[in-house]
Amino acid sequence: MADIDTWAVDLAEVGAVYPFQGSEVIMVVIVMVLWVVWHVAQISSEQRKEREEVARFNSRDDIKDKLE
Repeated sequence: MADIDTWAVDLAEVGAVYPFQGSEVIMVVIVMVLWVVWHVAQISSEQRKEREEVARFNSRDDIKDKLE
């Protein structure tokens, strides 16, 4: 890697100016997959919690006790 004294040069001749050049598509795919997995896990967790709360608070006796 050559030392750069000035940025007033054609960067195509300099070469890579940032790390992991050429792996952008792979990184975007990985991030998209992780994003979808996170959303699925979050939705699953929220649905499980909602089912537990409905089961816990959905009996007639509990409703009568809460309203009194």
